[in-house]
Amino acid sequence: MIGRFVDIVDDGVHLSVTRGFLKVSKAHEEIGRVALDDIAALIIHAHGATFSANLVTRLSARGAPIVMCAANHTPIAFVLPMDGHYEQGVRMGAQAKATPRKCDALWRDLIKAKIIAQGDVLDACGLPGQGVRHLHRAVKAGDPANVEAQAARRYWSLMLGKGFRRDRDIGGANAFLNYGYTVLRAATARSILGAGLHPSLSLHHISRGAALRLADDLMEPFRPYVDLVVRRLGPKEGAELDREAKAALAAITLFDLTGPKGASPIQTCLDRLAVSLAQVFLGEIKKLELPGPPLPLGVAAS
Repeated sequence: MIGRFVDIVDDGVHLSVTRGFLKVSKAHEEIGRVALDDIAALIIHAHGATFSANLVTRLSARGAPIVMCAANHTPIAFVLPMDGHYEQGVRMGAQAKATPRKCDALWRDLIKAKIIAQGDVLDACGLPGQGVRHLHRAVKAGDPANVEAQAARRYWSLMLGKGFRRDRDIGGANAFLNYGYTVLRAATARSILGAGLHPSLSLHHISRGAALRLADDLMEPFRPYVDLVVRRLGPKEGAELDREAKAALAAITLFDLTGPKGASPIQTCLDRLAVSLAQVFLGEIKKLELPGPPLPLGVAAS
């Protein structure tokens, strides 16, 4: 079962564990509960919220990360489980020894998949996706020509309008994207840890101090599906995220994509991608298990 992303937005609440449930209390009165086994990740926006050490332990034992967010809805801190896959040591060792050449080839494949997905999403919106999609053929190992950026310029002007500029520090559509990417990053981190890999040992992203650089790598082919949800929500300039928008963005991991094993939700595709990466590092297979095109998504509202 694919778990729920629980978002805490109210100040003054306390999070604890009772009989296998996450209990949410305010002024010493229970206001909600969720089964721990149903939680994929806990996202905390409320800076005045408190939580028990027991909750951290119990969620970590289930592989569920806890994400603390800044005011712009980007993650500022993570609590990640220490224990992972039973072959974790072997897999992390192989990951650490991966050559730059291998990492560059893997990055090429991820960016190709991302650009193809951007074209697919544009098509789903009734927009011309082929002009973006064809750029994937120009991506070389390591993407030295930065074809990713070339595709992005075309893609964003079509997807969210010619005046749109991606900036994590401003509101409106950017805040919606920040939130959706936070959900996707948490889901990807969960898959990486479950596959016995280390989330800080990246293929390409090199931001100093970033704890989830590998998650930033592996989530790339899935970002366009967050963009699609944001386009459909249609936030105006200065719009604030409400509960309905957050719920729609948190459901991104349920999107069905095609693949070699049939249609599967994004969370399952992330799991398979992370496992295949571990197998590539170990020399067991040569190619990543990347997602295919989405199932018919309908036409997004303009």
